[in-house]
Amino acid sequence: MARSLNQVTLMGNLTRDPELRQTPTGQNVTSFSLALNRSYKDQSGQWQEATDYIDIVAWGPLAERVSQYLSKGRRCLVQGRLQSRSWEQEGQKRSKVEVLASDVTFLDSRGEGGEDAGDSKSTPTNAAKAAKKDDVVIEDIGDQPINLDDIPF
Repeated sequence: MARSLNQVTLMGNLTRDPELRQTPTGQNVTSFSLALNRSYKDQSGQWQEATDYIDIVAWGPLAERVSQYLSKGRRCLVQGRLQSRSWEQEGQKRSKVEVLASDVTFLDSRGEGGEDAGDSKSTPTNAAKAAKKDDVVIEDIGDQPINLDDIPF
């Protein structure tokens, strides 16, 4: 029997903040949705814009990283596979096709896109003050050489 190929690569913007949950066995799972913009010419030759919305699911440590570092509006690249599932809700059979992520690449820097976006003229001092508890702030030290003896590891 010939093998099939089920591989997806998508790049888009998050439509909502990732939702981190845990299964009864303690496994982390995060779900989020991507907006994928595209352009096409209609029958009259005019360019039209369209957006597709795709649901994404990530499991385990990937789920934790996605929920920690991504938020609504942020850009990312998702690699994974299509997965379909079905269930019954209020007597009606429902089904859904979603992407099961195997890798997520964060494309925006911490200060770009989404709700984290701030004034582009902010100084490192202001950035450090605005940083959340878990944020990592890297300040530019200019042209000063780095002394390797100052690194604690």
